[in-house]
Amino acid sequence: MLKEAFDLLLKQLVPAVQAQYGDRLVTIAVYGSVARGTMRYDSDVDVLIVAKELPKGRMKRRREFDVVEEALAPVFAELRGQGVTTTLAAVLKTPEEVEVGSPLFLDMIEDVKILYDREGFFAQRLNRLRFRLQELGARRIWRGNVWYWDLKPDYQPGEVFEL
Repeated sequence: MLKEAFDLLLKQLVPAVQAQYGDRLVTIAVYGSVARGTMRYDSDVDVLIVAKELPKGRMKRRREFDVVEEALAPVFAELRGQGVTTTLAAVLKTPEEVEVGSPLFLDMIEDVKILYDREGFFAQRLNRLRFRLQELGARRIWRGNVWYWDLKPDYQPGEVFEL
């Protein structure tokens, strides 16, 4: 029941995002509890949108994304009727910003659902990060239902390394 509710939202999310961003859209990726399948009725949907030519500034990007949420209002209303009080937690990045990297991408190494990915752009970026983490011997360490990364278990004080 719960999985089906979130699947309905994700199915509607893709065309809503495509309609808003058109040819600028590069990637739609869901991460966090929804990607892991451990969501609750009040879990938000963590979504990364990669699009070309995004406005400068978080608030301008957010206003542009508001159109997507407005388009999904009927789906959110249907879900609320089923007791699911989810929201979208969107992160909006340009392809250039993705190439620079972000600690956020560590959350997507093992738990991501890529819903749309033009020419495999984001999948390739994640694969490069996975390879680098393997080179470093990095490990994701769970403590209860949270985790942290030990990025370089053999780290020596003063040593500098990059992801």
